[in-house]
Amino acid sequence: MTDQTSFRRPINQTIALALALVLVFFGMINTMPEIPGIQELARSVTGRPFFRVSNFAPEFFFPPMFLLMMVIVAFHGSAYQDWKTTPRKYRPAWLGLLLDIGLITAAMLGALGYLVENDAVCLFDQISGERARLIQEAAERAEGVIPGMSFDAEVPACQARFGIWIIPLLFTIIGLFFLYNVRLWGAPLVIVATIVVAYTVATALIWMFSMSDNNFLLTKLGADNGDVMAAAVQKATNVFITPDGFMGRFMNIVVNQVFPYVILGSLFGTSAGGTSLIKLAVRLTRRLRGGPAHAAIVSSALFGTITGGPVTNVLSTGRLTIPMMMRNGFSARFAGGVEAAASSGGQIMPPVMGVAAFVLVALTAVPYTKVVVAAFLPAMAFFFSIFLTVMFQARREKVAAMGEVPDDLQMERQDWLNVVMIFVPILVILFLLLGSKDAVSTGVLSWVLPGWVEQIITNATGDAVSAGWWAVAVLLPLLFLDPETRAKPSKILKSFAEGGILLSNLFLLLFAVSIISAFLNESGLTGELTRAVTSWLESAEVIRIFGIDVHITGGVYLMVALISAMFCAIILGMGMPTVPAYVNVALLLGPLLANLGVSFFTAHMFVFYFAVASAITPPVAIAAFAAASIAKTEPMRTGFEAVRVGIVMFTIPFIFAWYPELLLIEEAVTVLDDNGQRVLIEGYGSGVDWPSLAALLLRLVLVLYLLASALARFDRGPISRLEMALRLLAALLVLWKTTPVMWVGIGLAAALVCSHYFLSKRTDHDPARA
Repeated sequence: MTDQTSFRRPINQTIALALALVLVFFGMINTMPEIPGIQELARSVTGRPFFRVSNFAPEFFFPPMFLLMMVIVAFHGSAYQDWKTTPRKYRPAWLGLLLDIGLITAAMLGALGYLVENDAVCLFDQISGERARLIQEAAERAEGVIPGMSFDAEVPACQARFGIWIIPLLFTIIGLFFLYNVRLWGAPLVIVATIVVAYTVATALIWMFSMSDNNFLLTKLGADNGDVMAAAVQKATNVFITPDGFMGRFMNIVVNQVFPYVILGSLFGTSAGGTSLIKLAVRLTRRLRGGPAHAAIVSSALFGTITGGPVTNVLSTGRLTIPMMMRNGFSARFAGGVEAAASSGGQIMPPVMGVAAFVLVALTAVPYTKVVVAAFLPAMAFFFSIFLTVMFQARREKVAAMGEVPDDLQMERQDWLNVVMIFVPILVILFLLLGSKDAVSTGVLSWVLPGWVEQIITNATGDAVSAGWWAVAVLLPLLFLDPETRAKPSKILKSFAEGGILLSNLFLLLFAVSIISAFLNESGLTGELTRAVTSWLESAEVIRIFGIDVHITGGVYLMVALISAMFCAIILGMGMPTVPAYVNVALLLGPLLANLGVSFFTAHMFVFYFAVASAITPPVAIAAFAAASIAKTEPMRTGFEAVRVGIVMFTIPFIFAWYPELLLIEEAVTVLDDNGQRVLIEGYGSGVDWPSLAALLLRLVLVLYLLASALARFDRGPISRLEMALRLLAALLVLWKTTPVMWVGIGLAAALVCSHYFLSKRTDHDPARA
């Protein structure tokens, strides 16, 4: 008889999964699109004319969701349970219990602080009855303004608050949350957040005691009417209740925007569709010399756009694709590098792009549908470049085309059904995101669909959250195409619960990000840094690089700022997930880039790309290290191989910074003038200039060809170091904005490619030379 006790899940894990199901239930109800009749039915049942069954008021919905998520984190990642199971001298179990209790306590205090200080709630006033009296007085004043007319009463401010106690309360919450963040997400993010908090507090003290007049050592914190204590209380309160606070925009992103997409990714991760998708990709690429590697690219791009996590993607698809590439003749390092680069690219692949894309939407105020459009061409360029790299590497390593698909990768009837699980939800998202409400209500669909179905589609069209919600709704019945799911439907509940746990852990990470955002805003560092660098660039005329004087012009201004942003994003992204890496740099350098002639949206896209690239950048290339563990090869070398394969992820941001028309949307070519008005960048119109764009894309294809072949050191035959350098130079010149320089680059590129072709052909026909 089998001992079943060894397979029992720890009680804390069971509680976490149960609570996560509750979280997912309320989260999906909250993000439910408008469905005709649902609201009316709920109001008739409850007898409340303004009752809502979705899109709940954030001031009442956010605090319990915040508390629930942190309780889930404490149970699922319990330090007590972990340290009790694997005891060590420096981490006794009782200390782990205190850590767990500390997180839950901090969450309770955070929710309480929000409810007490938020003028829409005023919890203490509600309990004392003062709130009702103030509202009644405000209503009476509104009625008496003009006889016979009534106006909306003003919302009275909270009377009973924490006062000065809000400051120790805030730092207690921050300290407890940071301790748990170190445990689950590692130290780098917490170190950055701690430095920002310490900087803000230090500059406040310097201002209070008049210790310096340096702008970087002062702060906005004490600037309200000279009353230092009142200002400090107000700024601490802001961290609780303003959009920059921990229950502001980042809470809104998790609860109101990204929620259905995380659940969708969780359902995909446990479905049978991933393996079938790889089999389909192998079938489609079997005639190509780099077939298995090309299959890895296709499957990772499609699977990654849903899961949005590079490590998750590597561990999901890489377990099959990496051994498949190695079996076909590719080296272990190259196989791991391809999978790491392609999996990281899933975060830039429309239509979903992962959590970071929703953060970009929130920070730039550009609609998600436009972000999807803007991401399309850069993503295509990235994956095309990987295709080219694989092609040249296959020639170099003499990898033959697969031809016939191995028996274990043959598409069976069930695989075709499984692929439906992948493509139908993606098509639903694309249809709803890119569709037009007018086209739905007046087009062919209005003739063939019942009125209520047409209304549902119309309501959801153009809304990213609704698209994700309906993708989950469509995927649920499709999951039962899998015999294993039909035999064990509890798999779906487990997937939902795992999605809830992932969301909870995600918000723990975003708490640290929100603290960085809030304290940077209160300290004023971002504005001061932008002013200082901009002033320096305006006054500086020459910079010396390797003994050469370079005159600073508009282009050099921009290049210096872009390179600075690149290094900051990569350095901050080491060992850190994409979201905080992107947010940290975007908050610091986004305004600076926007001041140097790049649109605000393009600046954020630039930083976003390098935050994604940090997953494959040594020395802490988390996606490459995950791939190396599967390929059983040296992690650091796999990281460098991933950089070589995915080099376009490091170059394409510079290209769309210089040619923002590649992003296809007007926000990419729009900047603010001296009066704060939105104007088009000189030389650009409000629409897309398709002939010019087509010419630019042809140049880009040539550049990608030159870049991939140069870094592979192989085209039709081996490439010398000199030719490699010349190809890289030609790639740079081809993209130069000055027309004569561009034609020189095109001529050089043509000469290099043609001469290589004829020399290689002669070598192929001359055995003595070969």
